[in-house]
Amino acid sequence: MTASLALPAAAETLRIGTEGAYAPFNFVTEDGSLKGFDVDIGNALCAQMQVECEWSAHEWGGIIPALNAKKFDVMVASMAITEKRQEKVRFSSPYYFNAMRFAALKELELDTATPASLEGMVIGTQSGSVAVTVLQEYFPESEIKLYPKLGEAFLDMESGRLDLVLESKFSIGDWMAKGTDCCAFVGEDFLMDGTIGAGIAMRLEDENLQTRIDDALAAIIANGTYDDIRAKYFEFDIRSQPRIVSDLFKG
Repeated sequence: MTASLALPAAAETLRIGTEGAYAPFNFVTEDGSLKGFDVDIGNALCAQMQVECEWSAHEWGGIIPALNAKKFDVMVASMAITEKRQEKVRFSSPYYFNAMRFAALKELELDTATPASLEGMVIGTQSGSVAVTVLQEYFPESEIKLYPKLGEAFLDMESGRLDLVLESKFSIGDWMAKGTDCCAFVGEDFLMDGTIGAGIAMRLEDENLQTRIDDALAAIIANGTYDDIRAKYFEFDIRSQPRIVSDLFKG
């Protein structure tokens, strides 16, 4: 039996959607399994709620339409909570703050990442991400290249077709830790204006489900399960809030 909108106690399955292309948060292994921080958090929430998880992967560009088309019930995919997205979906409380950061080719020897210092440079990111809005608003004198998948931007960085990439510092850090020596972090961590953090998404009408998700999230944070999962992927606190981009680039 599939979870209803309110996820009653009798429900056995909660259908969870993610992207599967955003390591270390969500990715597909060689055997086709979904793994990562998001997946572990989703499974922990299901255990706390005493329901079974049923996972599926979806293209990022169509993931909100897929949720609203009822292809799954909950999205655990590191989606940033923004005012624009809140018009389309309902979010849980933030379960971490997905700070953005630039990574640059080492040969550029950049000391800073500001609109002035990156003028004329080619910057890549994933289409549909909040990084696109940041680049368009604050870096108009840079050339912006968009990619369907973040891994494609990383490949272009390694081949020298990009000067920098802007995305989650966690995803960039995971990519660099896997052996690439082309690039290094530059500048400060920051959040987009109006971004509250990364949230678990559901349909707008699913208020009761949001309450259950929030209660389960609070429980796994309180009982230490959340921090055990976090420690598998990150050596640092991911629930502390970085600076807001407008404070960083507009004084």
